Amino acid sequence: MKLSTKVFVIVALAVAVGLATAVSPYASSSPDGLEKVAEKKAFLDDGKLHSIQKDAPIPDYAFPGIDNPRVATGVAGFAGVLFVFGFGSGLAYVLRRRDSRGADAAAA
Repeated sequence: MKLSTKVFVIVALAVAVGLATAVSPYASSSPDGLEKVAEKKAFLDDGKLHSIQKDAPIPDYAFPGIDNPRVATGVAGFAGVLFVFGFGSGLAYVLRRRDSRGADAAAA
């Protein structure tokens, strides 16, 4: 049985969206390794956000404007998967078009 690329992409996207939406709210809230070391060595409060982080559209992995933290994290996961998929699809489309034009020029 041959599975078409379109069906595979749709199923993979559905699984990724489902996992990001349903599982991300249950991720550990414990600090990661770097944050834990900074906390132990007492320099956690010395850190500064980069300007790009201050204006992040989804800060701290929680969608702004949603009061329930689990729902806000799930929506952020959903939006993140769709954004990355859209960006990757657009990039693949541009690169594929550019490659096909180069092949047409080489054939002529």
